[in-house]
This record gives sequence, structure tokens and C-alpha cells, in this order.
Amino acid sequence: MIDIKDFRDVTLKDKAFFKDFFSKYPSEHSDNTFPTMVCWSEYAHYRFVNVGGAVIISSEIDGDYSFMGPFGEYDNSLLIDTLKLAKEYGTDHAYEIFDKNTFLRVLKYIPKDVIVPERDFFDYVYDTELLADLPGKDFFNIRKQINKFKNKCSYKIEDISEESLESIHKFLIKWCEWKHCEENSVLNYEMSALQYAVDHYKELGLSGIIIKNEEDIIALSIYEELNSANIVVHFEKGLPKCSGSYKIINNETAKKLKGKYKFINRESDLGLPGLREAKMRYHPDHFSKVYVVKAENIPDF
Repeated sequence: MIDIKDFRDVTLKDKAFFKDFFSKYPSEHSDNTFPTMVCWSEYAHYRFVNVGGAVIISSEIDGDYSFMGPFGEYDNSLLIDTLKLAKEYGTDHAYEIFDKNTFLRVLKYIPKDVIVPERDFFDYVYDTELLADLPGKDFFNIRKQINKFKNKCSYKIEDISEESLESIHKFLIKWCEWKHCEENSVLNYEMSALQYAVDHYKELGLSGIIIKNEEDIIALSIYEELNSANIVVHFEKGLPKCSGSYKIINNETAKKLKGKYKFINRESDLGLPGLREAKMRYHPDHFSKVYVVKAENIPDF
């Protein structure tokens, strides 16, 4: 039987382990990536346990635990142990499911009607070519705004490099001042996660681009490979200096990745109405879904 004490924090020192693990068992959702777990550790306190080559992950937000997995090769006794932990320590998001295989295995123990889709945490997955080309009437308004941006603002695109990291930190300070991060706890945590990603950019194996107007950074995109067909954009930020900076960074990121990855995962909307509307405007190809089970709906084993 696994104990909660068997779990330990996910830290930067675990990079080699997770790089090897995810190469064998590619993730389907942005939550199950090493950069997410490390960068957001201050907020979600990600922990894991390795049992015979299979991995179980937990997160804790304000004392509320969620359990994910097992991932990898495992027998049903390990799944039952995970569900027991979820029932003991979790509440509304006690157990989370991110892939079809786990969903089907869980159905042996939990009724389908209590396995609930968590729409707020569905990752939006887009066709890369579509985001790069923005064809047809569905993208008319977006093309119009991008053209307006190009007519009003001169800009250049650069890959993120060691030399640009200091300028990126200054850009993030400006972005946070504009968004009043100090008044919003979620934005504060996001900024901490982003600052960590920039501080450990090379160690985390991240890639990205920045857009400059003159010498000022006005937008950035930071991403990594999720699996052979998917790239995941972990962070995307833009300043209002040139109206339309978010649309241009979105488009230029897709152009950069076109021909290399079939899909771009742009993470979830967190249930924010404005963000959901913006993400739907780009016509996702599909969603990487999340399902949750409340602790009260997990049986006693």
C-alpha cells in the first residue's frame, strides 16, 4: 500500500528522470509535463512517487489534494492504491483523468456517471497550419487585426536566447504592472511560474520566440514538445504598446512550428469567460480533456 509520505516534491533535479519517463510514455495534457510541475510548484505543490517504473502524481492547492495516474506500466492494484489515496485525502477534485487508457481502466471500479468532465481544464488543441495561415472567412477579423498591427508597428522576431533573458525579465515586470498582478493571486502565481521558467530556461529544455518593436520586447511565447505530434505553449504574453500583440505572437509562433508539429496545445481557459471566447475564436481542432472524480464517489476498497 502506498502512503502519502512516499511522495516527494518534483524538483529541477528530477529532469532526467521525467525526460526519460515521458519519452516512453508521452503526455497528452499540459498538466503532465515537467516544466508545468516545476514552474507551478509554489502554487500546486506537485509531488510524485515512482513505483516499479510507474509514476503517480499528486498536487495540493490550499490543502486540497488531487491524484493523477498511475502513468506507465502498472497492474490494477497500483490503480486501486491511487484511488484509495484520492478518497482519503481529496475532495471535489480527488482523482483526475487525462487519457483514454486510464479512463477505461477506472471504469472497472467507478461508475461512468460520476466521472465528470472538467471543462475549465480542457486543453485547446489547434491545427498548426490553420493557426499559421488563418485561411477563409472564419479568420477574417483576426487577419484584419494582424494587418493593422503590421501597418502601425515595425517589428522583428527573435528566438529566445541566453542574451535575451534579462530583457525578458524587464518585459515581465512591465506586463505585471499593466495587469496589476499584486491585486490578483492567480496572476501572481503565474508570474512566479513564468519567472522560474525564464530563470531556468535552458535547464528546462524550453524553446520560444520574442517580438520586438524597436528594442523593446512587446510579446513572447514559450513552448516545449509535448509529444511527436504536439507542441504545448506554456506561456504567452503581450503588451499593449502595439495593439494586437497577442494575435501576432500567436500567428508567428504557429509559423515557426508549421511543418514540425501537427498540433499546437494552447492549454486551458481556467473557466475565464473572456479567455474562453478568445480561444474559441481560433477554432480548436479538438480538446485534450480532463475528467474528475469526487472523493465521495470513490468506493471503499
